[in-house]
Amino acid sequence: MRVPVPWVFVLTYLIGVALEHVWPLHFGAGASTDMALRVGAIVFTVGAVIAGWGLVTFRKARTTTVPGRASSRLVTWGPYRVSRNPMYVGLAVAYLGEAILLHQVWPPVLLPLVLGYVNWVVIPVEEAKLTEVFGAEYGSYQRRVRRWL
Repeated sequence: MRVPVPWVFVLTYLIGVALEHVWPLHFGAGASTDMALRVGAIVFTVGAVIAGWGLVTFRKARTTTVPGRASSRLVTWGPYRVSRNPMYVGLAVAYLGEAILLHQVWPPVLLPLVLGYVNWVVIPVEEAKLTEVFGAEYGSYQRRVRRWL
């Protein structure tokens, strides 16, 4: 995992933007641009707040946000009461909000690839490290709180 996960979202989005230029797809013909701006802004903001809340919670706990590095503390409060991965949830929601704002189709089409990578490559590495460091305490947390939502 040489590329930080937020950059995986950004780079995939940019690939989607490039595809928009090569093979434009259109949605919402006749839909209000003002409505798309409002909805997109709300969705983007909700995602940014969720991701930011997760990051701030980790910073306050003084633990790492780098996948595969040993955490100094098991964070189970704040947004981590609802999701074991609120930063990834927030990034995905913000990604969709951006696509709505810009009336783009290709980036959301590519989003499942990012989510698959995060779900089946990144998160298992993180979970293995957390199990190694926190053992039964992390296992109990896994049973109480879902991976995504």
